[in-house]
Amino acid sequence: MDINFNILNMKLSKLFLIAVATLAWLSACVQTSSEYKALKAENDSIRLENARQNAQLDEMMSILNDIESDFQSIRSAENYLNVQQPEGGELTSTAREQIESNMNIIKETLARNREQIGKLEALLKKSNVQSDALKKTVERLTSELEQKTIMIASLQEELEKKNIRIDELNIVVTALKDDMEKLATDYDMQSRKVKEQDVELNKAYYCFGTAKELKDQKILSGGGVFSKSKVLQDDFNRSYFVEIDIRKVSEIELYSRKASLKSNHPTNSYEFTKDKEGYLIFKITDPNIFWSLGKYLVIEVN
Repeated sequence: MDINFNILNMKLSKLFLIAVATLAWLSACVQTSSEYKALKAENDSIRLENARQNAQLDEMMSILNDIESDFQSIRSAENYLNVQQPEGGELTSTAREQIESNMNIIKETLARNREQIGKLEALLKKSNVQSDALKKTVERLTSELEQKTIMIASLQEELEKKNIRIDELNIVVTALKDDMEKLATDYDMQSRKVKEQDVELNKAYYCFGTAKELKDQKILSGGGVFSKSKVLQDDFNRSYFVEIDIRKVSEIELYSRKASLKSNHPTNSYEFTKDKEGYLIFKITDPNIFWSLGKYLVIEVN
């Protein structure tokens, strides 16, 4: 029994080796056949095409993400523009500068998006990717791009109008400022002139002295036994007089015990009084009436 079993094992081993050799020969024959080579080449081509399409899809999705991110930036800047524009009011210079800055950012972003969408459309045409969703997304982005372009152009025009209006207001304000400065200058000149006129209107002169002193200064003349002395005749010495403001001076100390008024003034507008030592003081009781006949006061003292 054991001998027969060994013989059987030997026969089976030979059959197995023959089967393995046959399979190896058949496999070699298949791999070297033209059909196998054609199938392998087609499979390699499909794998390369898939890899290329995946790379194109990755590139297109990257561009789409960049475009969407840019549009989000545009929307944020657009919201800022809407908030910063007062209804019916003028923009401050700071707000106007910030709006201009945001508008420039939007314009630059729109220009970049226009290039990216163009690149994306070119990739779609060249690629074998057939995606209705992708094409609709590109169309939507293109439409939004055009809307934003129109919007920014409208805002730019509106801002320029406001800038023109602000420039016009600045011109008006400058003109008003010049007018105000001129008015202020004119007012100052007029005020000085009024003050000068006021000082001139309230200016008066007085002097006192003995008869000889007054005659020496040609302030008195004549005055003999049968003639009355004359006051301020011919070319009298004006520098002998003291200038005063009639609003401030109402009393004149004469340092004499006897005195008489020589110039012409209403009698009810003045009086002579005495100090503690008995010296006379000339007192003007009603300045308006007193100075109504003349602005020169002459008093003779003894």
